[in-house]
Amino acid sequence: MRDFKRLAVYCGSSNSVPSKYLEAARDMGRTLARRGIEVVFGGGHVGLMGAVADAALEAGARVHGVIPTKLFELELGHEGVTELTVVNTMHERKMKMASLADGFVALPGGWGTLEELFEVVTWTQLGYHEKPVGLLNVDGFYDSLLDFVARASGDGFIRPPHRELIQHDADPEALLDKLANVSLPRFEDLARLVGRSAGR
Repeated sequence: MRDFKRLAVYCGSSNSVPSKYLEAARDMGRTLARRGIEVVFGGGHVGLMGAVADAALEAGARVHGVIPTKLFELELGHEGVTELTVVNTMHERKMKMASLADGFVALPGGWGTLEELFEVVTWTQLGYHEKPVGLLNVDGFYDSLLDFVARASGDGFIRPPHRELIQHDADPEALLDKLANVSLPRFEDLARLVGRSAGR
């Protein structure tokens, strides 16, 4: 069972979304604080990003924001967090967040959230880190994505051991329990499997 010190939270930055998503973000922030887990997030004060950070702070958690200069200069940076790191590029932002975190949770979001999600899942698959990844599946938001993962696995694009790299649940507590207990496939085992399938 993993003991998380910090988790990175990926999520949308739009305020123009149904209130159920903002409340789910607040619930995640409060849940992380209650468990004594520090929050790493994209450093913005808007949308679900701001909601999770504000709720975690109000509940007593430490919150680390990482934001690119371009977005900070648009006055989107959350300057009330425990620590705010301003970096030059989006690539630096993602690397910094990944290096700080012991695992990753994606809440509902758009292009940026999906990019961050798939990148860290790929890094886990290829053995660049051994950190679990989860989806907070609010009101079935990610059902279609999970169907895609099942299809890709069934058609051979995602190997069976990697189908469970993305843990998911609608409840923050249950999701964190899954992340703490998931058994991740080892890259070395995959390499041996690929070698055998290629006749080596």
